Amino acid sequence: MNPLLITEICADNPDLLNALILLEEYIFEDKPEVLAEFNALISHCQQAIALEDDPLLKVELFLDHFFVELLFIEQAQKSWSSDSHRLAYALQFRQVSPVLKVILLQHVARLCGFNCDVVFIPETLMMRIICTDDYVVIFDVTTGEALDWQNFDKRIDDLEGDPESLEIIGENSQTLLRNYLTSLKNVLIAENHYHAALRCVDILLAIKPNDPLERRDRGFLLHQLDCFKVAYDDYRYFVEQCPEDPAAQLLKLQLDNIKIGDIVLH
Repeated sequence: MNPLLITEICADNPDLLNALILLEEYIFEDKPEVLAEFNALISHCQQAIALEDDPLLKVELFLDHFFVELLFIEQAQKSWSSDSHRLAYALQFRQVSPVLKVILLQHVARLCGFNCDVVFIPETLMMRIICTDDYVVIFDVTTGEALDWQNFDKRIDDLEGDPESLEIIGENSQTLLRNYLTSLKNVLIAENHYHAALRCVDILLAIKPNDPLERRDRGFLLHQLDCFKVAYDDYRYFVEQCPEDPAAQLLKLQLDNIKIGDIVLH
């Protein structure tokens, strides 16, 4: 694995666009050529808001331009393809998975001068742009629809603690990149692209070594690639670390009936 990739992802404040390019190059073994198109996107958004001084109206102009004029608005859907996680496809066809769009949109908004971050508002990650000390806009990154105070209060009620003293903390860049990798991994598994999914797991384990769920997934992928003797150790680790997990209990029964010495390594 490219050491530069892990260094970029694990940095305190990684360049998110560069991190995505490095990730895609490693996972798909194909470097995306997107800088020219991305810079044009930034330029369009900057020009759209250049003449507006009112902070709130500037945010409205930005969202309208990004989601409507540039055609990044779309209806929420249950599943997203692996292509929708790839930069060139996303920018060309405007089919962008939520985990990729939230990273791209935050990057674009910050380059346009907005004070913004990504926050978890049950039950999804949303974008927050701070207009002034009194005005904040929180919106869905899929549709661009702003969250009104009534719906905000309703969602916050689902969080633990006193709503009056609750502080909504912005998600850090590493969390956004891990969410992206996890989503892409799951889609690649569903599409039977096991080698690419295994690369996602390798990165996730480099970020958080010996995560039992990622070890379980690596075991599954190695198993699918006819490397069960190697997968056995990952399966056993997951069972030992998560004994109460229903999947671990079922997997333990299967492993207990296998003599690893009799397995032929392909």
